Amino acid sequence: MKSKAIMVNPKDNVATALIDIKKEEVVEIRAPTLLSIKAKSNIPFGHKFAIKDISKGEEIVKYGEVIGRAIKEIREGEHVHIHNVESLRARGDVVAAKQ
Repeated sequence: MKSKAIMVNPKDNVATALIDIKKEEVVEIRAPTLLSIKAKSNIPFGHKFAIKDISKGEEIVKYGEVIGRAIKEIREGEHVHIHNVESLRARGDVVAAKQ
């Protein structure tokens, strides 16, 4: 059976779709235990989705690295993208604030 999604690091709270995933489709992910996640919306190839509920303000972790912050509640199985995540990468204001 071909994998539909991948999660690289056990710290991750998102997985990445390896194919287009349809709403209501169940996706199994090894994380390192087997997770079964039901997609709450269509997830395009290459896009992220939540593998657990993520609270507003919580960091989004992919590849074991913080890549953003949830700007609203994100439910398990929801598409994680610019409509619900504030990017923390390549932001000059964040870099300047740390200096």
